[in-house]
Amino acid sequence: MATRLIHGFLGLLLVAGALPAGAAEVAGVKFEERIKAGSAELVLNGAGLRKRAFFQVYAIGLYLTEKRPVAAEAIAAAGAKRVAIHMLRDVDAATFTEALADGMRANHDAAAMKALEPRVAQLAAIMDELKEAKKGLSIVLDLVPGTGVAMSVEGKPRGNPIAGDDFARALLRVWLGEKPVQDDLKRALLGQPQ
Repeated sequence: MATRLIHGFLGLLLVAGALPAGAAEVAGVKFEERIKAGSAELVLNGAGLRKRAFFQVYAIGLYLTEKRPVAAEAIAAAGAKRVAIHMLRDVDAATFTEALADGMRANHDAAAMKALEPRVAQLAAIMDELKEAKKGLSIVLDLVPGTGVAMSVEGKPRGNPIAGDDFARALLRVWLGEKPVQDDLKRALLGQPQ
């Protein structure tokens, strides 16, 4: 009995040591503790799982220049940011884009959404080229101050950057806003206890 407990404990130590401190694993997807996005050094702020009913939709990690446990501070923080999404099921492009647009609508008034609409349409056009966000696909949204949002899929740039820091903040509010798509996901992205 004692031998099994010791082996079990050692096994846990080995698993815990397999990921660097600060790195995360969500539904089998590993998120590195630190990454380089362009010339920016970013740190993993938090990672979580987007669920819809009983389904796991995607694992997502939020990278910032420094850790921010408060949503408003994470959204307003200066410097580059990255949202890394790893699809866990197939989702058609229109459904994926509409879910993001719904998340923006929930956190913005009609006037703000009217200003964002052309850029939401640009995001939809980029996604439409993919046809489908397939299971296993990696989607990265780099939020670059003064430039906007640059999307890459499987490490390859897609479309032109979507202009505006306001669009970048609106996108972050999908997950971190007053009405996030999922409360426990918001806490996870902020590195808060679940």
